[in-house]
Amino acid sequence: MSTAAISQNRAVYNKPRLFLVTSLAICTAGVANAIRTNTASALQGTFLDPIDKAHSAEMIGNVLGVPFLGFAITIAISSPLLDVIGMGLLLPLAGVLISAGMATMAFAGNLASGAAVYNVLWLGAAVAGVGWGLVEGVMNPLIASLYPEEKTGKLNAAHAWWPGGLVIGGLLGVGMSNVGLGWQAKLLVVLLPSVGIIALSLGVKYPPTERAAAGVSFGAMFRELLNPMFFVLFCSMFLTAASELAPGSWVDLALSRTVHMPGILLLVYVSGLMFLMRHFAGPLVHKLSAIGVLWISCLLASLGLFALSFANSPVMGFLAATVWGTGVCYMWPTMLATASERFPRGGALLMGLMGTAGTLSIQFVLPLMGSIFDKKKLAVAGGEAAFNALQPGAELDRVLGIAAQTSFRAIAVLPALLLIVFGGIWLHDHSRGGFKPEKI
Repeated sequence: MSTAAISQNRAVYNKPRLFLVTSLAICTAGVANAIRTNTASALQGTFLDPIDKAHSAEMIGNVLGVPFLGFAITIAISSPLLDVIGMGLLLPLAGVLISAGMATMAFAGNLASGAAVYNVLWLGAAVAGVGWGLVEGVMNPLIASLYPEEKTGKLNAAHAWWPGGLVIGGLLGVGMSNVGLGWQAKLLVVLLPSVGIIALSLGVKYPPTERAAAGVSFGAMFRELLNPMFFVLFCSMFLTAASELAPGSWVDLALSRTVHMPGILLLVYVSGLMFLMRHFAGPLVHKLSAIGVLWISCLLASLGLFALSFANSPVMGFLAATVWGTGVCYMWPTMLATASERFPRGGALLMGLMGTAGTLSIQFVLPLMGSIFDKKKLAVAGGEAAFNALQPGAELDRVLGIAAQTSFRAIAVLPALLLIVFGGIWLHDHSRGGFKPEKI
């Protein structure tokens, strides 16, 4: 099909409504993530401490991490089949699964007892993660198809609603606590925007993916996997995503004691910063190039995480969070846009695999942060028996504060490693006169 024909066909779709429903969907996923983060301490204290107090941080880390595993598996399977199954089916299904997963977590105590509650929490979080994976699996190729000349800018603008959802969810969590509503009510609040996803998804026509519209075969799409540069980007996505999402999921549980304020407020602040900044991604990428933006992002993310590991007051917490948030702001959507611009023939498959790489990293990094936290708290307390004997108070806060800072310091090295990778690509592109997006 010619470029003119593709553009003409693209014009028949309701772009504003499609952009709205994808923005609402990623916003809902962000709300769900913030609510899980906000309720983590309550879930740990209510269910996991009675099961195994010494290792409960690692257990809640697994619960917080499993949505990313559900996301990774779902997006890897659904992306290459997107044109077969249809965006119009998968997007409303995402709303159903996000709400079902959060409801399962809310009623975990009614569905099981004792140690089995952990399995119910894990299952509910996984189902919500599958719904999130369907959101991401649809929205990225959908936006790339609707706006082929503005991929980086439009993907950043749509993905601005991920931190937008984190802001909404974080403020809802704090506000609901202030009026006496418990963790169950917080988890169930996600049902409201989920209904909106389903309603807006119905009765609207969805386009084929960019790859399908251009007539690129299924086999040709898979052959793009053999490109060495895609492998480099795929591996890099592990580290960029871990730099953003793992600390974001851990910040409320880990840093509330060290910065002497609810850690979720740091997440709300950073997410608000990201929401605003992502709307200005287009001009920034035009000036620096996507790879240049990623290099600067990694530098700031590493410095910010290192600073968070030493923050011991609200002021220091906000300053460190500003550096970290500015660093991670553009990482996820710019990595997706980079893959699509360099390998458009890979279509939804390559964009989906980038998302898979990012979320798989969280499944490993969050439990790792929990394990580092648990080991350090036992070491500082003087052993498992000594830690279990600690009562709520200054000494317990001191022990847990040191453990929290140690877990953040360990993660700061991840984005620093990418300075070499993105620096090399940036110099290579510059030597060839700058990068120009590939056309099908």
